[in-house]
Amino acid sequence: MDGDAERIVAALADRDRLRVAAALVLGASSVAEIGVTTGLDARSIEKAMSRLIAAGLVTKARTGYRFEHDEILGTARAASERRDTEEGLGHPPSSSAVLRTFIRHGRLVTIPAVRSKRLVVLDHLAQEFEPGLRYLESDVNLILAQYHPDVASLRRHLVDEGFMEREAGEYWRAGGTVSLD
Repeated sequence: MDGDAERIVAALADRDRLRVAAALVLGASSVAEIGVTTGLDARSIEKAMSRLIAAGLVTKARTGYRFEHDEILGTARAASERRDTEEGLGHPPSSSAVLRTFIRHGRLVTIPAVRSKRLVVLDHLAQEFEPGLRYLESDVNLILAQYHPDVASLRRHLVDEGFMEREAGEYWRAGGTVSLD
């Protein structure tokens, strides 16, 4: 977890602070309104509020307190972008760019139509299969379904492009890069 996410989680990792934040999200803007919503006394609210303000999750304006939704959204967006970038690590830069384009949050967004890009994605998928092991079609489907619902197309592409071979309902890895980890 990065520093911003840790700061936000730490600020909300207290029952009173979480209740105060929830009350603000639901529209409360004064200590009195927060007290009605949460059942907390003014002292507990002020204590929670000071920590939430210090974390940048709450601001105080003339009209009252305001929960800063954008702070959480921005942190989540940045973490998502970092995760998408990291999914290409361990691959050459050109492959990483293709993987960042087609794989988001560990899922294949779409099967690339351009063969050169599809080969990069297929190589990535082939690494899910252990060289030397034979897999039943149902097992291949389970592995591929973690990436994309069209397992039949992925299976066909893996076989057609030489990443896997098939005989009598069994599949095995026949190509692709091999990690030496």
